[in-house]
Amino acid sequence: MLNARSPILKFVVPFLFFTSTLFAAARVQCGTVKSRYLSSAVGYCALLPPSYDAQRAKKFPVLYFLHGLGGDQTFLVSTGGWNIIADAWEQKRFSEFVIITPQAGNSFYINSKNGKTRYEDFFIREFVPQMEKRFRLLGTRSGRAISGVSMGGYGALRFAFKYPQMFTSAAGLMPALMEELPHGSRNVGFAMFFGSAFGSPLDESFWKANTPFVYARTANFAGMHVLLSCGEQDGYGFDRGTREMDKLLAQRRVAHVTRLSPGRHDWQFVLGYLLESMEYQAKSFGPGK
Repeated sequence: MLNARSPILKFVVPFLFFTSTLFAAARVQCGTVKSRYLSSAVGYCALLPPSYDAQRAKKFPVLYFLHGLGGDQTFLVSTGGWNIIADAWEQKRFSEFVIITPQAGNSFYINSKNGKTRYEDFFIREFVPQMEKRFRLLGTRSGRAISGVSMGGYGALRFAFKYPQMFTSAAGLMPALMEELPHGSRNVGFAMFFGSAFGSPLDESFWKANTPFVYARTANFAGMHVLLSCGEQDGYGFDRGTREMDKLLAQRRVAHVTRLSPGRHDWQFVLGYLLESMEYQAKSFGPGK
């Protein structure tokens, strides 16, 4: 899917970005959390805006940004996305908020069919509460958003639609949206691609039961804002899934924006829409931001 791994960042990210007026540093802080739902500790990186250290009494909105298959918690820094975001903050393009990127392997952010990897339980029941204790976050729905790339787009939309009481907005960049799996030889390829999260061999009924489409049909979308973007030449066919989701959200009268434009399933396409998605979600944060 999207491999954004890089040796640039392994443990602690020492990058500091300074504004010319306040000399406040935007920085990245990485660590791990333990889980009773997963077999090993989970890494994360928190991208802290310039005023986080300068205004120590202030609490911030948070955007949980989920990586794609082959990536990890360092992907925003290793791909250069963090530099783009930090520059945008310096230019006052959108308001400041904390960005947190958790490690997820190839979990697709769900509880696996075999029950051995309960990533959904970890994220909802442990990770979000722990982050709200470790960092100065508002801890409210109006101050909490979620986004993701490829597999992470699947996870972000699924979390937002299944737990709409938790998130004020969601964005899927090249989201892995596919309600019906392909058949024949192409299905074999997708089974290898998806790994064991949906069963081994891949269980099509389990896939269908877990797609964001299932929750999009029944969710209470009051107050929710959604952004979708996908390249029209997406090699996995996720542009078709994005169109289907756009139609479903329109039928349900959900406030959303869909961007389909020339592009492939790669990081270059993501960078083209990264700041638009950040700006869109910054505007969704409510009072107290």
